[in-house]
Amino acid sequence: MSYMALYRKWRPGEFDEVKGQDHIVRTLKNQIVNDRIGHAYLFCGTRGTGKTTIAKLYAKAVNCEHPVDGSPCNECASCKAIAAGTAMNVIEIDAASNNGVDNIRQIKEEVQYPPTEGKYKVYIIDEVHMLSIGAFNALLKTLEEPPSYVIFILATTEAHKIPITISSRCQKYDFRRISVDTISDRLMDLLSRENIEADRKAVDYIAKAADGSMRDGLSILDQCISFNLGQKLTYDKVLETVGAVDIDIFAKLLRSIIDLDVSAALDIVDETVWQGRELSRFVSDFTWFLRNVLLIKVSVDGDKKLDMTAENIARVEELAEQIDEQTLIRYINIFAGASANIKNATQKRVVLELAVIKLCKPEMETNYDALIDRLRILEKKVESGAVLPADLAEALKSGSVAVAPAGGNGVDAHGTAGTSGTGTGTSGKEKLVDRINNLPEADRYDLKQIIDLWDMVLDKQGRLTADFLRQGTVGLTSDNKGLRITFFKKDEYRSAIRYFTDKDKVKAFKERIAEITGRTFPVEFVVVDDNPETRRETEENDLGKINFDIDII
Repeated sequence: MSYMALYRKWRPGEFDEVKGQDHIVRTLKNQIVNDRIGHAYLFCGTRGTGKTTIAKLYAKAVNCEHPVDGSPCNECASCKAIAAGTAMNVIEIDAASNNGVDNIRQIKEEVQYPPTEGKYKVYIIDEVHMLSIGAFNALLKTLEEPPSYVIFILATTEAHKIPITISSRCQKYDFRRISVDTISDRLMDLLSRENIEADRKAVDYIAKAADGSMRDGLSILDQCISFNLGQKLTYDKVLETVGAVDIDIFAKLLRSIIDLDVSAALDIVDETVWQGRELSRFVSDFTWFLRNVLLIKVSVDGDKKLDMTAENIARVEELAEQIDEQTLIRYINIFAGASANIKNATQKRVVLELAVIKLCKPEMETNYDALIDRLRILEKKVESGAVLPADLAEALKSGSVAVAPAGGNGVDAHGTAGTSGTGTGTSGKEKLVDRINNLPEADRYDLKQIIDLWDMVLDKQGRLTADFLRQGTVGLTSDNKGLRITFFKKDEYRSAIRYFTDKDKVKAFKERIAEITGRTFPVEFVVVDDNPETRRETEENDLGKINFDIDII
């Protein structure tokens, strides 16, 4: 007999063997026991979660001559015929290749005749979302009022593509992604039956790589067994087989990035490439690793949400202490972008290396997250005794650095969001503001990447408030501690000026800014004459003209 893949060989033969879908199994068994069998079912869920398996078990159970607590006996002629795939009353249809109107019309003709064997004629239509609109329409009437001996089981991985007219006529069951522990326990049980020795750590990794799919887990296990035939299945052998990267590599790479060691980080990439690792998988796995670090950082019980060993969780916690949340989010965003780009890239290594370099060199970017990372680096340099310009060093030491984008939101020396003039150490703040105002004019596009929180402020307003705010020029107050919105005395601005004389509207505006920034600070609305001098003064104070790109010496 030819070799049979593990997922086929060990397909559950009764409901009790199904893992991870207890809520569905219990419901279906109760229906059989209490003779409340429906006429149409819709099974929804990701690949490999048991949709087809349970559909076949249900077809077997409803036709079983001697069901046991709602489960098939697997001994009667009907059960054996269905298990062997020779039963005439269980019809499986792949909608991906049989998706036309004619295919459904054939079903409509067949359902007129009762089953020649068994109690029910069961139609299992897999990937039902692939049916054409005409085919769905042809199925509609039959699905609504089928003969009493017909059961339809529709399975799909994309439930949103099913017309509501179809789904509303079915009992809908959502199949959950299967947990790592459940997959791992099942694989260990099957390995025991196959008399194959394996380390639990190796099997746990396979279960994680399965990504919630039992079938994928069995397929990966099958591949690992074949590659290491006759040998004990170890963690290292599994990594070698599936081309995965150990958490040691991820931890080493992240540490290099935190230390801004570009050379060491690129050496790790080079080592990964020469080992023949699949780079798309490397990027997605490292992104997931960063997600785990962030989860540990922001959640009090983050370790309970991770499918990792206690040893690895301890290592992740150690890394999490060395980096702030905003920087981690920046890392994840960069690698998420790389994950999307690397799939179709002809030079995958270049995409990966560019992402790693960006993480190590935040000065390559001008967005808000990169600015936070640069301030983190600057603070680290001060702590290590690096020599900085006197005014910048003083401001950092006083904790008053506040690089304020339009809208007043900024970043303090500790990498947290703040507002203009809200820190302590006023002298340091004033010196830094003086230095900023003396810098050359920034490119407006680059500057917008840093100060685009002002757009967020406008989005939080009502439409009318936002429209009027856009008519003003946003700048700093004379003491550099708040926002100043200037309107020129022009007929076209008259409505806006009148609008902001209402104290309640000004109060509401300030409250919405506080919601975004987490701080409160003064906001003043000023009306000035429209002449060259006031124009010049207003433009000089315009936040859009301030360059926040501070060079670190």
